[in-house]
Amino acid sequence: MLASTPCASFGSETAPVIGVDEAGRGPLAGPVVAAAVVLCQPCPEGLDDSKKLTAARRAKLDIAVRESCAWGVGIVEPSEIDRINIFAATMLAMSLAVERLCDALGSAPANVLIDGNMTPAGRCDLWRWPARAIVGGDGIEPAISAASIVAKEWRDRLMKDAAARHPAYGWERNKGYGTKEHMAALREHGPTPLHRHSFAPVAQASLL
Repeated sequence: MLASTPCASFGSETAPVIGVDEAGRGPLAGPVVAAAVVLCQPCPEGLDDSKKLTAARRAKLDIAVRESCAWGVGIVEPSEIDRINIFAATMLAMSLAVERLCDALGSAPANVLIDGNMTPAGRCDLWRWPARAIVGGDGIEPAISAASIVAKEWRDRLMKDAAARHPAYGWERNKGYGTKEHMAALREHGPTPLHRHSFAPVAQASLL
């Protein structure tokens, strides 16, 4: 499921505000994943930047957000990342997440708050909503915090599943990032279809 709306009240009859964040811009393997969230009222307690949370706390909050809030997820696979580059793929993933959430809600947002210093406006043809970028937003805007948690946990699950099919690379531990373990496996086994072949370490490994 890539989008869901719960029965919880959002506490307002006006157009919703959506928080957006992504996970997976830097890894050498796996997709980039974005999440879009409209918080319920009351919203889950303890929301914060996903990187500041323990794994156990993050997992509990992920469930709480997806059970009680409206959310959408956008995924761009490695082959598309290679085709359009990681920046464009990130903008696309965010656009897909918001589109799916808006479709599930049946309404357009009043605003979309995005972690970082850029929005997909003018950078992705799918984007058609008002948006504001907030540097460090995943730590200060609860809706963005919730999105950061959902995106991180969703991508981690995808990488754990991928690790079962490609066990040599340690993706269940490194989530596709270029750790020593991952780089050693790349040199020994070469890249898989889930690697980002346009990323320099993977391209170089292909030549070995």
